[in-house]
Amino acid sequence: MNSRIADIQSRIISLQTAQATAATTQATRATSATGGAAFANYLADAVSAQSSTTGPAKSYSLNAKGIPTDLAAYGNGKIPASALGQVGDTRHRLWAPAAESLTKMIADAKKDGVKIGITDSYRSYDEQVDLVRRKGLYSQGGLAAKPGTSEHGWGMAADLDLNAKALAWMRTHAAKYGFDENVPRETWHWAYKPNGV
Repeated sequence: MNSRIADIQSRIISLQTAQATAATTQATRATSATGGAAFANYLADAVSAQSSTTGPAKSYSLNAKGIPTDLAAYGNGKIPASALGQVGDTRHRLWAPAAESLTKMIADAKKDGVKIGITDSYRSYDEQVDLVRRKGLYSQGGLAAKPGTSEHGWGMAADLDLNAKALAWMRTHAAKYGFDENVPRETWHWAYKPNGV
């Protein structure tokens, strides 16, 4: 049953992505036909319409272990790309609420003159196994979680490229975006913990 629920949720996400793509295509046509001012108005209308038609998709729930229920049926490191959200204009993907929050946080940091980069995000099970081979298990002094237990495998953590200024900014502001520095030896690892989970 969990597999069926996950399949339905994945199809809903795909449909929402298709709707967003259609809105972008229509906005591009509006730009060509009527110029920049009309485009701005059209885009605002499209975003508003998209928000009103997809309102419930913004809600989510977490299970007792803090794992998104919409991803739990897939398994750690086995989440299809269609069930993840893109972080800004990067190649990185996370659980959709985490991706949205990280995108906003990076933009807000930029407004403060702080650059936050991303070096890693969602990590498949095979990538987790490879990381253990290359960097060793955290429990044995290495830098990798046991495969199948990584926060990266749920799309709930990102490794960030932070200089001293960016790290200080993160330590001051990250919590309001739901991010937590929760691995003692890894100042680059930030986990998404919505609602303080």
